[in-house]
Formats: sequence, structure tokens, C-alpha cells
Amino acid sequence: MFRISKRSIPFMAIILIVVACTTANPTPAPTEAVTIPAFEPTLQPPVVTLPATAVPVIPTDTLTPTGIPILVGSGVIAFGSNRDGDYSNIYLTNNLDNSTIQLTKNDSNIFPGPFSPDATQMLFTGFGLTNSYIGLMNADGTNPIDLSGRPNVDEGFPTWSSDGKQIAFTSRMDGNNEIYIMSAADGTITKRLTDDPADDFGAAWSPDGNLIAFVSDRDNTAGVNNLYVMHADGSDVVRLTDGSEIDYRPAWAPDGSLIAFRADVDGNSDIYVINADGTGRVNLTNNPASDWSPAWSPDGSMIAFQTDRDGNWEIYVMNSDGSQPTNLTHNPSDDEMPYWKPIVAGIN
Repeated sequence: MFRISKRSIPFMAIILIVVACTTANPTPAPTEAVTIPAFEPTLQPPVVTLPATAVPVIPTDTLTPTGIPILVGSGVIAFGSNRDGDYSNIYLTNNLDNSTIQLTKNDSNIFPGPFSPDATQMLFTGFGLTNSYIGLMNADGTNPIDLSGRPNVDEGFPTWSSDGKQIAFTSRMDGNNEIYIMSAADGTITKRLTDDPADDFGAAWSPDGNLIAFVSDRDNTAGVNNLYVMHADGSDVVRLTDGSEIDYRPAWAPDGSLIAFRADVDGNSDIYVINADGTGRVNLTNNPASDWSPAWSPDGSMIAFQTDRDGNWEIYVMNSDGSQPTNLTHNPSDDEMPYWKPIVAGIN
């Protein structure tokens, strides 16, 4: 049975789904790469093999929302942290007034996913007895549910369609990591987007809904992932990066012109941006520390990310050109996987 250490990092949770991506990364792997192979972290978890009889119970009441109201403003960022104990929970920080609140208090690891386009809901990756699953809750932490509802399968890396009606995600239901689409309303699978013996995961839907970026080791040795884009129906796959670098976590700029992602080049993980056609690559962080999980601000002027440059994982923000990196969290625990809350009239 698959087990996550009590100190498991948010990356780990999500990486549970990516068993095939294994690579050398500095510092304790972020929770983006867990026990499946390539979720996002530097720590490579083993492939999970669930017994046919395993039917884990994943009640929705395992999440206990704190009931604290959502912070107001354009600077609200969700992130995962183990600062409250042995397990990762979801927190909100507001970079406008430096306030932080705990959104969930769970008895197993839970890692944040993106907010819905209308800012009323949030996806997350939760961990049950033997698997990871995609969950959905209100943006204030209430009414959490296991949306995917497939107790014998590891799933994660959820991303919303621009209209909020569909969710692209990674699942191992067919034996390796592939990208699927399900209904945001009830978790029903509507389409399988990739079909490759290699691992395809970490989907990110473009703002206009036409393209999906993802990472895969399909053209490399196992665990050496590069950045790809495809049409939202899974057609016309194009490789954007190549070589021996290891790429994770693509994130589209709000205007769809750029893709931010983490690349491990020569053993050093930095945040890069690249044009949607693969040109114009720029290293934004260029730091000897490990930098992971880029997330764009709603107006595209800033990028949040996680870094261990202060000795543990912290959430930083920087201008979209990489200037003025600033530590937001300042906590001795591990803070990871930031997601910016959209700005919606009447909601924020």
C-alpha cells in the first residue's frame, strides 16, 4: 500500500500521479512529484500498484473547513503548507496586507489546485488510504467533495477550462499517466486526450480554451520530461522544449502569449517563460536554489512560485520579468504550490 511520509511535501501529493518522472533535483523534493513518477517534485516516488480489492473510503468530511471568510483583494494566493502539523493543508495569503489564514484542517495530505474562473470554487488533490484523488470545494473551504471518485486510481494535476465547465487532469487509470477531461459538475470523464506509452501529465489549459500545455517524457528516457502543447481535443501535439532538461508545471499567462514553467537544467531548477510557439525562452529566476511551481497573477504583472533559497520551501512573488523576488510566507515549515485567485466583480 502506498504511504506518504508525514512530512510529505505538496509536490509529493501531486506527483503521486506521475510515477514515471524521476530525476535528480536539489533539496527535498517539492510536493509536486510524489509517488507516481512525475508529478512535479524532485523526489521520485515509486510506482503505485493498488491491490484489486482495495476500496479506500474517502469521505468528504475528512476536510474540516475553518469557516474563515475569504480575503478580499487582488493579492490572494492559495498554497499548501504543513505548518499546522504533520500533514499539508491549504492556506490563503494576501500580499496586499500580509495576512494569512488556514483554509482546511485535514487529517491527511491535501494540496491546492487552481481556483475556478469565476473564483467561487477551488480544485485540490487529496490523499486517501491508497490513492490520490481530485477534489472540489468552495473557495472558502466549505463543501469539499471527491470529484473524481475512482478509489483504485491515482489522479491529480487538475486544470480548469476557460468556461469553468470542464477539468483536464492526469490519471493512471489505464496503467500510466495520461491526460483526460471530466465534467466539473459531476466528475464524469468525457474524453481521453493523450494515448502514449510514456507519461503525459501536468496539463494547463490556455485562457482562450483552445490549447493545453503539458509535460511528457515521450521523446526521452523515462523521467526526462519536456514541455508540449496540443489542441484541447488532444490533436496536433507540438514539442516546445528539448534536450536533457527536465520540465514541470506549465502555467499560461492571462493573455495566452507566454507559458511559465519550471526547468531543471544541469541540476538546477529555475522558472522560465517561453512564447506559446516555443520561441523567446527566458530564465526568470536564475538562482542556485530550487525554484518551482510558477503561477501568474490575474493581471499578468507578477508570478508567484516556491523556492528553497531561504533553507526551506517558501512562497515568493516576483515581477513577470523576474525582478524584485519577495518572500511572502516567512515560515519555518514548507510552503508550496501557489495558485492566484482570479479577480471577479462581486466575488473579490
